This record gives sequence, structure tokens and C-alpha cells, in this order.
Amino acid sequence: MPLPSDTTTQAWVRLVRAHQTALADVEAALKHAGYPALIWYDVLLELERAGDEGLRPYELEQALMLRQYGVSRLVERMEKSGVLNREKSPEDGRGLRLTISTAGKDLRQRMWSVYGPAIEEAVGSKLETGQAHTLSELLGRLIG
Repeated sequence: MPLPSDTTTQAWVRLVRAHQTALADVEAALKHAGYPALIWYDVLLELERAGDEGLRPYELEQALMLRQYGVSRLVERMEKSGVLNREKSPEDGRGLRLTISTAGKDLRQRMWSVYGPAIEEAVGSKLETGQAHTLSELLGRLIG
């Protein structure tokens, strides 16, 4: 396998740094507003998208690219806060199904009022519309 060119390496470094910087800015905005970490938003969004059926824990792991042990602890904390429900799966009775609660929907919407503007500040304010479109296409090629 050939080594990456200097240009490819520079693109990689900038991609990683841009990702880290944008996430840090978003996390800081959420924390400043008194909201939980961004991962809570991601979980709530996936559960809301799943509708009444909800998701099995492994489906949530796959959607968020998280490890099982991390999801288990996170789900436990979120259930205790009342933003999601864990119920026995109707398919087999042994597994679990996760659904978003009304409080979870409300929290996700409130978090978006901070998260959305943070995305705009981190990305949208730095790129023209055409540049954002091009960046989106290029990143799409990287993720398949």
C-alpha cells in the first residue's frame, strides 16, 4: 500500500483539526447553556427518527458508531434523567427497545436552539454557500 502524498496528509490533518475544533466549540456552547453533552442530542435524534418502534441498543450503537459499554452507561444515565425509555422488546421479550420520551423530545428541541447556531458559527459563518456545498460533497465521498 503506498504512503499518502504530502497533500493528502495535510488534508487529513486539517480534517481532523477542523472536526476537533468544531466539536469543541459546539460542546462548549451546549455546556455554557447548561445542556448535557452533544452525544445526548445524537441519541435523542436517532430515537426520535426511529419513531414509536424505537431502537434496539445495538442499532443505536451502529447508528452512532459507539462501543456497547459506552452506550449502556449512557442509556442508563439518560433513562434516569427521564429523556428515554427502556422497554422489553416485543420481538423476543429478552432484548430491550429504546424510545424517546416527551421530555427527551423537548430536551432535543431546546438543545437544537444552541446546537444549530453553534454549527452556523463553526462552519456556516466561515464558508460561502457554494463552498459549504463543495465541502459537503467532498466529505460525502470520504464516507462512501
